[in-house]
Amino acid sequence: MQKQLLLGDEAIAQGAIDAGLSGIYAYPGTPSTEITQYVIDSKEAKEKGIVATWTANEKTSAEAALGMSYAGKRSMVCMKHVGLNVAADVFINSSITGANGGIIYVVADDPSMHSSQNEQDSRFYGKFAMMPILEPVDQQEAYDMVHYGFDLSEKFGIPVMLRITTRLAHSRAGVARKTSRGQNQLKLPENLKQFILLPAIARKQYKDLLNNQPHFEAAAENSPFNSYTDGKDKSMGIIACGLAHNYLMENYPDRNVPYPVLKVSQYPVPTKMVEKIYEECDSVLVLEEGYPLLEELLRGLLNKGKKVKGRLDGTVPRDGELNPVIVGAALGFDIPELREIPSLVANRPPSLCKGCSHIDSYYGLNEALEKYGKGRVFADIGCYTLGALAPYDAINTCVDMGASITMAKGAADAGLQPAVAVIGDSTFTHSGITGLLDAINDKSNITVMILDNATTGMTGGQPSSAFGKIEDICKGLGVEEDHIRVIKPLAKNHEENLKVIAEELEYQGVSVIIPRRECIQTLNKRMREKFKAKAKAEQAGK
Repeated sequence: MQKQLLLGDEAIAQGAIDAGLSGIYAYPGTPSTEITQYVIDSKEAKEKGIVATWTANEKTSAEAALGMSYAGKRSMVCMKHVGLNVAADVFINSSITGANGGIIYVVADDPSMHSSQNEQDSRFYGKFAMMPILEPVDQQEAYDMVHYGFDLSEKFGIPVMLRITTRLAHSRAGVARKTSRGQNQLKLPENLKQFILLPAIARKQYKDLLNNQPHFEAAAENSPFNSYTDGKDKSMGIIACGLAHNYLMENYPDRNVPYPVLKVSQYPVPTKMVEKIYEECDSVLVLEEGYPLLEELLRGLLNKGKKVKGRLDGTVPRDGELNPVIVGAALGFDIPELREIPSLVANRPPSLCKGCSHIDSYYGLNEALEKYGKGRVFADIGCYTLGALAPYDAINTCVDMGASITMAKGAADAGLQPAVAVIGDSTFTHSGITGLLDAINDKSNITVMILDNATTGMTGGQPSSAFGKIEDICKGLGVEEDHIRVIKPLAKNHEENLKVIAEELEYQGVSVIIPRRECIQTLNKRMREKFKAKAKAEQAGK
C-alpha cells in the first residue's frame, strides 16, 4: 500500500478521492478548508473528473451534495462547526430524505475557539438528526472512515457525519492508502418521491428513520472503530471518544493502560459496550473532545448511579480542548513541567497584514464617525474582524456570518443613527444579501460598507462568490444607484474617501460603500506567480 504524510484534512480528501468521490462542495472555514482545497488542487481528482468547488455558503454546499447523492453518486460536503448552523435545515431534513449515492458531511469542530465564535460540539447535531456519526482517533482512521462512511451511507440509505477537531485536522501523520475504486454510475432513486418532504411522505420516512435506529446502533456495536480493551484495575473504567483516545494513550507510552478502556469512534453510542464497562467498574471517567455528550447520557437525569467523572464534575475542564496533560491530571498523574508555557514564548495576538486595504477603510470610517460618537459599527466574520483591536478600535459587534447588516438594521429601527454595517465581499454573498434586502424593503437608515478585497482572505485566499458582481447585486436588490459608492482605500485617497463616507452617513436610507482593493496576500502571490511564469518563458526562449 502507498503511504503518504498527510494532514488530517488531507487524509479525508485523499480518502474521498480513493473511495469513488464524484463531487465535493464547501464554503471555506478553518479548520475544514484544506479538505476541499486538496481535492481542487489534486491532479488525480481532475483526471477522474471529480467536481470540487467553493460555494456561496454551507447551506448551498449541502444542498448540492444532496443533489449529487440523489443522482446516485458519492458526494462530500465540508464545513466548520458554525457552518453547520447555516446548513442545519438541509442537514436535519436529509436524515428523513435519506441518501441514494453515499453522502458524508465532514464537520470540523474548533474546541478552544482558535478561530471561531464558540466551541460547539457537532455530535449533538448528528444525534439530533439521528444519523450515524464517525469520529476518528488519527489521520489513518480519518482516511479509513471515509471509505467506511460511504459504504455505511449506501448500505442504510442515510447521510453520515464525519466529525473531526482542530488538532486532527491540522496535524500530520503517515497514511496508508487503499486501492482506489471507481465512481458510481448515474442512478436515480428507486422511489422517485423519496426526496419530496410533503407531510404525508415525510411522516412515513421519519418512521423509517426511527425504525433504522436499532440497525445504526448494531453497526456501532460491531464497528471496527469501536473497541473494548480489558484492564486488571476495575476501580475505574475509561471511555475515550475520538481524538481523546490518543491523549489517553500518550500517558501510557507502552500502551498498557491498567483500567478497562472503551474507545468510541462510531455513534450512536454503543449501548452494550457502555453498559459492560459501567457494570464492571466502580467508577467511569469519560474523555471526549468537546461537550459532555456521552457523559450526560451516562449520568442520566438524576445522577443516582455510580460515579461518572469528566467535564461535568470538574475532573476535566468544562471548556477548551483536551491534551495529554489534562488527561494525565484526570488520571491522577502530576506533570507540572508540561503545564506552564515557557516565559520565552511570547503571546502574539493576530493583526491585519501590513498593507491591508481594511486599515485605510477603518481609518476613514473612524474619522467620519468622530462627530457621532462610538458604538455604531456592526461587523462580521472575516479578516476585518481584527478591526476590533488596537489601534483601530473600529467595530462593536461580531456574532455570525451576515449579522452585521441585520444588526445594524435593528439598531437603526431602534433609533440609533447613523448605524453602520461592515461586511466582507465573500461574507456578503454568503449571508449578507438577504439582510440588505430586508433593509431596502423597510427603507432602514443604514450605511453598509462591503470591504471588497476580491477573495476569501481569512481562510487563505479562496475565490469570492462576489467577485465582479457586488454593484449589480446591490442594484438588483433595490439600492439607489446614486448611493452605491466605490472607493479605493489607500492613504493618498483618505480625504476623498472621507468625504464619500461622510456623505453616505448623512443619507436617510440604505446606502452602500464599496472600498475595493485586492488583498495584499493574494496580490503578492499573483505577482510571484507572474514573475515565475515570465522567468520560465524567458528561459524557454533562450
